[in-house]
Amino acid sequence: MAFFDVFNGDADGICALHMLRLAEPREAQLVTGVKRDIALLERVHAHHGDRLCVLDISLDKNRTALDALLAQGVLVDYFDHHYAGEPPSHPALRCHIHTAANTCTGLIVHGYLQGAYTPWAIVAAFGDNMAEAAHALGSGQGLNAGQLGELQSLGECMNYNAYGENVEDLFFHPAELYQRLHAWQDPFAMMRDDDLYQQLREAYASDLALAEESPWLAEREQGGILLLPDAPWSRRVSGVFGNLLARREPARAHAVLTEKQDGAYQVSVRAPLQRREGADTFCRQFATGGGRQAAAGINHLPRTELEGFIEAFFQYWRM
Repeated sequence: MAFFDVFNGDADGICALHMLRLAEPREAQLVTGVKRDIALLERVHAHHGDRLCVLDISLDKNRTALDALLAQGVLVDYFDHHYAGEPPSHPALRCHIHTAANTCTGLIVHGYLQGAYTPWAIVAAFGDNMAEAAHALGSGQGLNAGQLGELQSLGECMNYNAYGENVEDLFFHPAELYQRLHAWQDPFAMMRDDDLYQQLREAYASDLALAEESPWLAEREQGGILLLPDAPWSRRVSGVFGNLLARREPARAHAVLTEKQDGAYQVSVRAPLQRREGADTFCRQFATGGGRQAAAGINHLPRTELEGFIEAFFQYWRM
């Protein structure tokens, strides 16, 4: 029997797997990639009786590969919070999928583990821009503002590391980042004694400073669309900068467009934090769009569709 752990390379996916393997240790083949690299089940070569754990990737985007694995007799545990459509009914599939706007995969795993490893669940929530949920968990643990600030910084830095066109854009391959973190049960000890966090924090601050100088492509009362150039730093910072914009103006929607080498755009969309809904529905109007209610994206928006995207964005968020 072979084991596979398949996970999104962002803070939520990594923290969810970290908590699960602290509670249920096992050696497994790791399958992951950059944040937008979500069609991961296609890479799994499993056979009858093998076990597969999937965390923080859309079932809807992996349905064909999942059906094939189930048909081969692979046993699958699935933890996620993205749009899933109607999950298949199969005795070899155990689903822990919740798509409410106020949850993330780390929080789902935290609940599955009956509240174990709460500091890492807080890191996951902060990484997915769910500060309210993170603070609620933290207050229940008696964490002070300074400690919560440290966990927020770690979550944001881990999430920052996941964004890129490919793993060459990243400072750490997500599998390496997971393996480094998995040596630590206490995130505060990790931040104190492992230079990984300091490297990410310094890089994040540098890239964020460049993003702050970038121009608005379009702005209206209900939201704004920002344009970043084709560069490794902009690909790294696009999603976390979208989160920052959402926190600054919680009543407005935001989109961050990053130019790609082929002339198209990669898009990160954030719903207004005051509502936390609609981002996934909006992005699924476009061929490569998807995500969750509060945060979604489009992997490839052709330049010829830019004008239509802008008008559709402002029309949609007029609601």
